[in-house]
Amino acid sequence: MGSVAHIEEHKKELVRDVHRLARFDVKAKQGVDSTLVELKETVLKKSVEAFSQRGDGVLRYQGHLYVPRIDDLREHILSEAHSSRYSIHPSATMMYRDLREIY
Repeated sequence: MGSVAHIEEHKKELVRDVHRLARFDVKAKQGVDSTLVELKETVLKKSVEAFSQRGDGVLRYQGHLYVPRIDDLREHILSEAHSSRYSIHPSATMMYRDLREIY
């Protein structure tokens, strides 16, 4: 989900809570898709290296959260991210103002 290094100290816990809620919704949706349930079982047997599963039980693809295509979850997450005032690259630690508002 990105770094919280740029956020004021007293707001970091709130941001972490939002990240946890996002993972919780994704985790719930991953349990609905029968294909993903089978893939999780395969990952636990260490047969697939591109996918991993951490202690929280959420399936990840090459270290990134895997969001299933169920109930428009991907579209909801993307629309929420794109309507934000800031654009954040997942592997970056810097934030940039959306240039559309400036120009």
